[in-house]
Amino acid sequence: MSITLKSFVQSSKALSGLLKPVASIYANAAAYQKLGLRYDDLVAEESDVVQEAIRRLEIAEPREAYDRAYRLRVAQQLSLSHQLLPKDQWVTREQDKRYLQPYIDEVAAEFAERDAFDNIKVAPRH
Repeated sequence: MSITLKSFVQSSKALSGLLKPVASIYANAAAYQKLGLRYDDLVAEESDVVQEAIRRLEIAEPREAYDRAYRLRVAQQLSLSHQLLPKDQWVTREQDKRYLQPYIDEVAAEFAERDAFDNIKVAPRH
C-alpha cells in the first residue's frame, strides 16, 4: 500500500492544522474563486493528456463540461473589465471539488502504459 503526501498530511493533526490555514491564504491570494473558477479550471490545456481528459469529461459529464466552459468565459470577461464577482457568487471551498483530475490521472496512466509498451525492446533469437 502506497501512502500519498495528501493522505499523510490529512492523517496528521499537526500537519493538517498547520497547512490548512496556509492553503486558505493561498486560495484567497490566488483569487480564482472570486472569479467563479474552480481549481481544475486553472489546469493548462496545452498538453495532450489534459485535452484527452477534457474530451472524456465532455462525453461522461456534458453538464460539467458546459459549466467549465461557462466559468472560463465569465472569468475572462471579469478579467477584461477588471472586476470580481459579487461575494455571494464566489466559489466556496465546498464547491471547489476536483472534477477533471480523475480524468487526467486516468489518461496519464494510459499514456504511460502505451509508452512503456511502445518502447519494448525485442531481442532477436540467434
